[in-house]
Amino acid sequence: MGFTFVKKLPSPAQIRETYPVSEKGQQVKLERDEAIRKVITGESSRFIVIIGPCSADNEDAVLDYVHRLARVQEEVSDKLILIPRIYTNKPRTTGEGYKGMMHQPDPEKKPDVLAGLVAIRKIHLRAVEETGLTAADEMLYPENWRYLSDILSYVAIGARSVENQQHRLTVSGMDIPAGMKNPTSGDFSVMLNSVQAAQHGHDFIFRGWEVQTTGNPLTHTILRGATNKHGQSIPNYHYEDLSLLVQMYSERSLLNPACIVDANHSNSGKQHMEQIRIVREILQSRHHSPDVAKLVKGVMIESYIVGGSQKVGVSNHIYGKSITDPCLDWENSRQLILEIAERV
Repeated sequence: MGFTFVKKLPSPAQIRETYPVSEKGQQVKLERDEAIRKVITGESSRFIVIIGPCSADNEDAVLDYVHRLARVQEEVSDKLILIPRIYTNKPRTTGEGYKGMMHQPDPEKKPDVLAGLVAIRKIHLRAVEETGLTAADEMLYPENWRYLSDILSYVAIGARSVENQQHRLTVSGMDIPAGMKNPTSGDFSVMLNSVQAAQHGHDFIFRGWEVQTTGNPLTHTILRGATNKHGQSIPNYHYEDLSLLVQMYSERSLLNPACIVDANHSNSGKQHMEQIRIVREILQSRHHSPDVAKLVKGVMIESYIVGGSQKVGVSNHIYGKSITDPCLDWENSRQLILEIAERV
């Protein structure tokens, strides 16, 4: 038999009851959700910066990073909303490699999904309780959404998931902003179709229930670059790309047109230091065109304490250095955040 049923996992309700959000945390989330919502709807002129490690691999290092981010948030609060990336599920193109904290709370040990569900709950709880920052995570598995739905303030749908029906339908039941990435092909129409599907209500099967959703008006686009048939990266953060997206939005009846630009992945060709230049170009495009400025509500940056990346299990493991995609180092990240605040 192809499946081995290892253990029955607790329901989201059971996990949430065992590891609840405090009243303080609930209030922080309400305030953060409202502030972020107003950026997406255009009621606020603040700019969103979703920033943090490619994958959350170590609780202490990630929390160290988020504490640093919280101190910078105090400096730029009038201009920016900083949303830490605490990505606990890591999609793998070939299915090999570290799949994230939900699978392996300790990257050097065997997978343990039950321990992983507890670990991802705890890391998000610590972030909001200790720093006052609610985070973003990627929804790799739609059926796991409710394990974190009461604590996240932003959800990203990845380039390989954006065409999946269950992802689109699950987003339609969310009450927080959800960014739909362009697929790896780069097709803007697929991305916009995904936004349209998620902004409408649906009836479908979810975790063994027939459910109904009302639609998520805060669903929007994320540009992350593309890959051509030769496997080469094709950026889509340039002014011409942003102008095209403005035009394509205008041809559809979508609520709250908005775009976040991912400065890494195929936009940078995973050259992490290029993110600085790319963000600067995005800001310049916003200054050049009021329509682009109105559409582009923020950027995504992959950043950690130490720049670059390292392999899992190396003897000279470096604290706060990515074990997946290369990330920008903290000092350059901090300077870039301050520069964004000056230029938006």
